[in-house]
Amino acid sequence: MSVLIGILVVVVGIVVSIALHEIGHLVPAKKFGVRVSQYMIGFGPTIWSRKKGETEYGIKAIPLGGYIRMIGMIPPAPEGTKPARSGFFSEVIADSRDASVEEILPGEEHRAFYNLSTPKKLAIMLGGPVMNLVLSVVLLAVTLTVGVSIWEPTNTIFSVGECLPAEEETECIPTPALIAGLEPGDRIISFDNVTIADWDDLLAAISGTAGHEVPLIVVRDGAELALAAAPVEIIRQVQGEDGEIQYVASAFVGIGPASEPTGERQTFPLTQVPAEVGHLFVGTAGAVVRFPVAVYQAVASTVTGGERATDGVMSVVGIGQVATDVASLDAGVLDRVIIMISLVASLNMALFVFNLIPLLPLDGGHVANALYEGAKRQIARLRGKPRPGPTDVARMMPVAYVMFAVLGVSAILLILADLINPIQVF
Repeated sequence: MSVLIGILVVVVGIVVSIALHEIGHLVPAKKFGVRVSQYMIGFGPTIWSRKKGETEYGIKAIPLGGYIRMIGMIPPAPEGTKPARSGFFSEVIADSRDASVEEILPGEEHRAFYNLSTPKKLAIMLGGPVMNLVLSVVLLAVTLTVGVSIWEPTNTIFSVGECLPAEEETECIPTPALIAGLEPGDRIISFDNVTIADWDDLLAAISGTAGHEVPLIVVRDGAELALAAAPVEIIRQVQGEDGEIQYVASAFVGIGPASEPTGERQTFPLTQVPAEVGHLFVGTAGAVVRFPVAVYQAVASTVTGGERATDGVMSVVGIGQVATDVASLDAGVLDRVIIMISLVASLNMALFVFNLIPLLPLDGGHVANALYEGAKRQIARLRGKPRPGPTDVARMMPVAYVMFAVLGVSAILLILADLINPIQVF
């Protein structure tokens, strides 16, 4: 049941994020008099719709996005331009113009999007991404002020390493923990004849035992078990107080601790929100820049059977899998909800950044066209020239088709990668 609730929370979060994004476009469009014929959540066949006034509101079968349909998104061909239909892209350009003009009802030319001023176009096209940014900030504020439970490592083993760490890929040398027969779930109560009560005790007991075989006692399945381990010496990189990297020799066993909640929560003041928003924005922007490489790495890892990077990109399917993992965590309900909220906050930041890419059919493409149009008008005004007509957006439609195809193929590849070789976040 918790898994289903987790998936439902994230699905609802995604749908609400998409709905609010489109409302960010819808409200200013109606405010400025543009006729909006459709407001749709999702793509594909329509599941439900209802017409209110001049706008049809509905939900479609595939909840992977949404759109509003504004009349006059593409202006007619500039005066003196001869329609060309000699090739595929010429056909695309001409058909886009024709379809846009046909939507405009007689006497409503003034309500076409292309007749708006540059500031109004920017307000409409930026409304969607800004709505996602606001939602991301609000959700981040919730997660920071509510906080999460503080967990601390224990003397119970969570993981046992198989190979000694190596700077280069070499043959696998088994870890002392593996050789000793330690297993996840073992609770170490004695190491080198020193009583162990917590993780700090264990670290202190391991220190200085490199090169020596020492006895240890673990509790496994309720019974005490005597074992022996021979820690080895490895060189670790440690950052000093001055920020300098130091190389320190230390004893290594090859175990990771299980953690448990302390009963306390770590919270942050609202003044911390801007810094966290900045970190999330920078990280998301970097991920968007690396998107093509990240998709390639996801596909390559899936084909070769390698482990995918935890900071890699994922599809909606991958987000659902992470939600399932969160719902299955051995943590309190509030902590799991907070993690899911932070996941939706990250998703909204991704929608904000991704939609600002200055290429059609993304919002950023329309923003770039509006800015170009505004710049031309200002230059013409300063030079005493006639006011230029709307930017010929139709010429960018081939780019939009290519971009749409690239995004579609990328989405399919990521969905397959998430189904076959999902990212192991936890």
